[in-house]
Amino acid sequence: MKEFKKYYYLPAPPEDVFNALTNPVTLQLWTGEPAEMSTEPGSEFSLWDGSIAGRNISFEKDKSIVQQWYFGDQEEESIVKIILHEKGTGTSVELSHTNIPDEEFDDFVDGWNASYFGALREFYNE
Repeated sequence: MKEFKKYYYLPAPPEDVFNALTNPVTLQLWTGEPAEMSTEPGSEFSLWDGSIAGRNISFEKDKSIVQQWYFGDQEEESIVKIILHEKGTGTSVELSHTNIPDEEFDDFVDGWNASYFGALREFYNE
């Protein structure tokens, strides 16, 4: 199992980034795919038409998101923590993703960089 940590910069305030990551309508706008999401702890979520699925653990409005991502029968929970820091007129996003299966690590790094935060950065730059 591997862990991935990285900072991203988005040209939008933390409240907009939080909304983009938690509101199903806004998620669909920047991903181009249907999204199921709620800010209710314990609720299930699904992104990219089910390619990413899991359970929401906790939220601190406009500041942080903690989720468990599902990988089949994996014994150790794969936890994603996204912490939003105001930086100038934008947001510094601190990402931590634990217990990524070794064989899927490179795909997940590419996904975080291009499909997830890359797409979100493009959404704000349009």
